[in-house]
Amino acid sequence: MTPGSKQYLPPEVLARIGRLDLRARAVVDGVLTGMHKSPYKGNSVEFLQHREYTRGDDLRRVDWKVWGRQDRLYVKEFEDETNLRLFLLVDGSASMDYTPPRFQDAPGLTKYDYAATLAASLGWLGLSQGDAVGCAVFDNQVRASLPARTSRSHLAGLVSTLEQPRQQQPSDFLAVLRGLAETLPRRGLVVICSDLLGDRAGVFKGLQLLRQRGHDLAIFHVLDEDELDFPFEGPTRFEGLELPEELACNPRALRAGYLEAIEAFLTEVRTHAARSRCDYQLVRTSQPIDSALVNFLARRARLRP
Repeated sequence: MTPGSKQYLPPEVLARIGRLDLRARAVVDGVLTGMHKSPYKGNSVEFLQHREYTRGDDLRRVDWKVWGRQDRLYVKEFEDETNLRLFLLVDGSASMDYTPPRFQDAPGLTKYDYAATLAASLGWLGLSQGDAVGCAVFDNQVRASLPARTSRSHLAGLVSTLEQPRQQQPSDFLAVLRGLAETLPRRGLVVICSDLLGDRAGVFKGLQLLRQRGHDLAIFHVLDEDELDFPFEGPTRFEGLELPEELACNPRALRAGYLEAIEAFLTEVRTHAARSRCDYQLVRTSQPIDSALVNFLARRARLRP
């Protein structure tokens, strides 16, 4: 099965599955069906030093590049070898609760529902492979968090954290990412699920802080179809989710300027993500979640040395 297959679960199907843990299980089942072996698992291995080879050493540890230069055998020693440490950071700010008009009379996933299901699915995959998984939900501060653990029973706590009542506040990326950089106990993979609507300079500075601490970074940039395509027709009143503002207008008069602005926003985010060596993926809430995960996992498998 390949990404884009009709067998992937569409968002409207997941929306009818009320419980987050059941949605995550459905997504993971789709991912594991679509990929014979998950490339998600990895080792967190930090090189420490070389030492001379002695009889009985594992030949896989020999640094053959050094041998080629010096004609002597040296073995690479490592400080630590553990399974991947994964930390999931989910944006719970007010803008993540956007409900498109197309979903007002039918079930559908908000951006937060989509992001939380992504995070729970990644956590499920990680825990099933023995990785240590933690998570946090934030807006202008961290509202709920769970430290990284490896036990499969940890999934219940992960789901409970993602389902905590939220405060409907604007986001403060710099404060949250700075705090994360200062408190995460060791280097690992930090996955951010967010619409990135807010202080962009804070987002970019926060990513740099995490990179400086040695973390691997990935972003699922979650946006709704309406935000990307601006399909509105006829007189429309737009209401702010994070600001008490309204705008009544003819959308056709705004479409060209809006689409130009959203493309500039996406280009800026992609550029800064690349500078921070951050694995960036734009996802629409209409995209099947298991398809988005397969694309992410396959890309990371290609990037692994």
